[in-house]
Amino acid sequence: MRIGTKKIITILAVLLIAIAVTGCTSSDNGSDNGASSSSATTASKPTGNEYTNSIGMDFQRINAGTFNMGTSKYAYSQPVHKVRLDNDFYIGKYEVTQAQWEAVMGSNPSNFKGDNLPVESVSWNDIQEFITKLNEMEGTTRYRLPTEAEWEYAAAAGTTTLYSFGEINKDEGPFLKDYAWYQDDSYDRTHEVGQKLPNPWGLYDVHGNVWELVEDSWVDNYGSAPEDGSAVEKGASSLRVMRGGSYSSLENALYTAFRGKQDPRDGDSSIGFRLVMDA
Repeated sequence: MRIGTKKIITILAVLLIAIAVTGCTSSDNGSDNGASSSSATTASKPTGNEYTNSIGMDFQRINAGTFNMGTSKYAYSQPVHKVRLDNDFYIGKYEVTQAQWEAVMGSNPSNFKGDNLPVESVSWNDIQEFITKLNEMEGTTRYRLPTEAEWEYAAAAGTTTLYSFGEINKDEGPFLKDYAWYQDDSYDRTHEVGQKLPNPWGLYDVHGNVWELVEDSWVDNYGSAPEDGSAVEKGASSLRVMRGGSYSSLENALYTAFRGKQDPRDGDSSIGFRLVMDA
């Protein structure tokens, strides 16, 4: 059957139009997918017992629980009182390092320099700025400082002794020097995180190396401490609590329940921090 030239041209034109429409549709879909994949991603909610974020911070999951907070050895750590933490949380296995600080802030204020040394010479106010920027980078709002109760609960790791590793036996051990950088073994400086033995829940340097600032305002005792372990807040200019002792501390400052305080505007080469991430 013969088909006229005019009819052939018409058929070809229809086919070309159909191909062009199909191509445009595919191109549009491709563009949409490309835009979607290049947009800022939100950090996935951590699951399991461990979590590592985009800048290499390692976190350990801490299960909710109840513990007795404080010690009868010091007036400012009394009264010993029961605290109930209703929610699981993740806490840094290590103190925040200088490399991690610089990845977020673009600078390194530390006195002792080294990527894996704990960041120090940062104030409580500086840390709040770091947390804000890290949350923005990760597309979340879950990063924060631990409350004082969360810090002690995680540091003690279910123990009731002065140190998280049990009572010291100066002849047979355990020995403080195996767990902590402090006045007797630090050579008066910080050391790379994670070089000593961890506590029973896998956290390193909870005793010594650098003091760790927490969220709470300083109060002189626990007379009105919240039973749920939430942070005490006395205003932006209030002194802030720090825990754990440092490379320059005596043995007693490394007790799990020992408390220190610091002006929120001031940094020091013996003061750093570790982070919490809400589960």
